[in-house]
Amino acid sequence: MAKIVIIDDEPQILQIMTMLCKGMGHNVTSLQTGAEGVAAIKDQNPDLLVVDLHIGDMNGLEIIEMCRDDFPHMQVIMVTGFGTVETAVEAMRLGAFDYLTKPFELDDLKRTVNSALKEGGAQTEPPTATDATAAEASRPRSQLIGSSPEMKEILRIVEKIADNDSPALLEGEFGSGKQMVARAIHDRSRRAEQPFKILHCSALPEELLEAELFGGDGRQTIFSRAQGGTVVLEEINVLPVRLQSQLDSFLEDVASRRLSGSLPANLDFRFIATSTEPLEKWVTDNKFREDLYYRISVIPIPVPPLRKRADDIAALCDHFLDNYALLTGGKKKEIDKYAMKLLTSYKWPGNVGELQNAIERACAFSDEKRIRPVDLPPKITQKVEVSDEENEALKHQLPIGSKLSDYIKKQEKVFIRETLKYNEGSREKTASMLGVSIATLYRKMGLKVEREKMLRS
Repeated sequence: MAKIVIIDDEPQILQIMTMLCKGMGHNVTSLQTGAEGVAAIKDQNPDLLVVDLHIGDMNGLEIIEMCRDDFPHMQVIMVTGFGTVETAVEAMRLGAFDYLTKPFELDDLKRTVNSALKEGGAQTEPPTATDATAAEASRPRSQLIGSSPEMKEILRIVEKIADNDSPALLEGEFGSGKQMVARAIHDRSRRAEQPFKILHCSALPEELLEAELFGGDGRQTIFSRAQGGTVVLEEINVLPVRLQSQLDSFLEDVASRRLSGSLPANLDFRFIATSTEPLEKWVTDNKFREDLYYRISVIPIPVPPLRKRADDIAALCDHFLDNYALLTGGKKKEIDKYAMKLLTSYKWPGNVGELQNAIERACAFSDEKRIRPVDLPPKITQKVEVSDEENEALKHQLPIGSKLSDYIKKQEKVFIRETLKYNEGSREKTASMLGVSIATLYRKMGLKVEREKMLRS
């Protein structure tokens, strides 16, 4: 049993990480502030620290710097958002074992914890049956979601090539689900219990990207940290040309050693690349190295945008509702038929990622067990137009599902505005024509300050 300290100021994430590590049989102390975390480290001398980069009262890097001299044997895993990967890589230069980017799969956390403890020489024990069941129940299942013909074809390919070590290239728009496909390949392969590492080529400057890929200063590369598992290079289309050449040579060397049976353990990995651009066209336009393209695209898998597989939207929504309930500890919400109609008719330029954000927002905004159209982002909801009968150019849009009182209020303002124009701005004439008092006119126009002045005079 190892001693682990976890510091994260997001209660739901902290709870889930704590449950998983306890389910692995470890002694876990979970805290929400940096000050409490530092005190716990000094008191317990833990084997492992899992720390978020941004905590309310401190920065994760500060905690690493404060503790690295006094606790040289303590392994550190940094948890960070996508936009702060560069800082997480810097944390590794300070001695962190590895980093995870949010949102991460709990399987990745489990593997990284095991690898860090093994590196530090800590003793671990298998979880009890009860703890293992709890951890298993809390773990989101990795799966390809949907029953559209396009998704069925991707699943067929994934099942067929999962245990093939040939490089795969996933091409598709931002948010189309390429990472989900890569994860499915990994989880269906013989490497499923080994690390699944993702490197975003667009997230790091060239110097740090080169260090992550090819090492330097004695540091581990992403390939060696993924030993026995899978490495996913996301947005390989933005990889600098100089690094494209190095990567091609590196992958050629790995392939040659694998064929000759002399592949060392630290180079045993499955390579998957993703691209938001059609690389074959980029090769033709001299934007991407031809040799590297053919090396990484042995198994090409196109991932279609969500608008071309609308049949999958309902299943994806159900999956995201499950995840939201798990993370918040609440009951799973439902989507009413009117809201679902809006979701399935929207074009989703941001693809699966945009859908996930929309569902999370709707869950947060909905007051009831059911998600209604008004809970969805405004750009998704269809509109009804409020127009003046005598001037069709004057229109106002309201989302379907708005209250009748909101609709009437918009109609009133349009009608009052036009009556004011007819009366050349005279509010007295307008009030008389509409059959209301001046005070009522001011209230309906929202002119509170002027109304108060009028009442005092």
